[in-house]
Amino acid sequence: MAVLVTGGAGFIGSNLVDELMMQGSEVRVLDDMSEGKMENLSRWNNHKQFQMIRGSILDYDLVRRAADQVTCIFHLAADSRIQTGISDPRHSIETNVVGTANVAEAARQGGVPRIVYSASSSAYGKTELPECGFNELCKTDCLNPYSMSKKAGEEIMDVYNRLYNISTVSLRYFNVYGPRHQEEGRYSTVIAIFRRQLRLGKKMTIVGDGKQRRDFTFVGDVVRANMLAMMNRDATGIINIGTGKNYSINELAATVDHDEHGSNWMNKVEYVLPRLGEAQVTLADSNKAKDILGWYPHVNLRQGLEVLDIYERKMGFGSSKIILATS
Repeated sequence: MAVLVTGGAGFIGSNLVDELMMQGSEVRVLDDMSEGKMENLSRWNNHKQFQMIRGSILDYDLVRRAADQVTCIFHLAADSRIQTGISDPRHSIETNVVGTANVAEAARQGGVPRIVYSASSSAYGKTELPECGFNELCKTDCLNPYSMSKKAGEEIMDVYNRLYNISTVSLRYFNVYGPRHQEEGRYSTVIAIFRRQLRLGKKMTIVGDGKQRRDFTFVGDVVRANMLAMMNRDATGIINIGTGKNYSINELAATVDHDEHGSNWMNKVEYVLPRLGEAQVTLADSNKAKDILGWYPHVNLRQGLEVLDIYERKMGFGSSKIILATS
């Protein structure tokens, strides 16, 4: 079975490629390497079932060739951060809307039966948790160009499903972290940033008052959701992928910093000005994922951080024992 993974050299994409390869799939990766890293895929470089195609999803002809004779496209390539969408909205919109339209049209022209689209919980927006919770029927409230562009991608998937009978599903991820998440640059994640700052003896930078809450989802659970979605072509529409438990950024800082001696995390943080266009809270209602995909999170935050400890020791980063700290 041949599959295409756009953005397959990136954080989530490369973890997905690993699983697909280990399950015996023939894997084609399309990545422009603007944020992806070849080292993420190095173990597969000489494997006969792996093919790397370097290029952009904005190049339709290239996408069309990459999608030839595949049974599923995992579409992860994106301009994937809120703040880059605010600073350069044109790039975010072009990549996430036109690029996604190219992928969908390539699937139509190539007869690809299934697309699994990596959507974003940022589509919910809002400053507080709404009465409906964050379930798939909750009205969206895009707060920035990034969330708007990712929501547009969901609409593209829906149109191609209804009009052209392509089986599509949009998985809305909630704050993904884990091995290979980026520690530096514009696509770095808060957990990665905190861990790197502590290793370097720097203070953890907290945006705003740190009371904003996030549902942190381990990358292995996200990979498993993609695999289940590939196998269940009757699963369509939007499906949340998150743990259903959230933490304030202050709680996260305490958790990342804590060791067996109970170090004082409050002396190791620095608060900076709030940023535009960011939600106050994310919290997944993942009942639909459980009912339709048979998916539920296997890894909680404490366990995920312990996995990161093991991974970073293996990579030579150094680490500290994690004890979950909540208030």
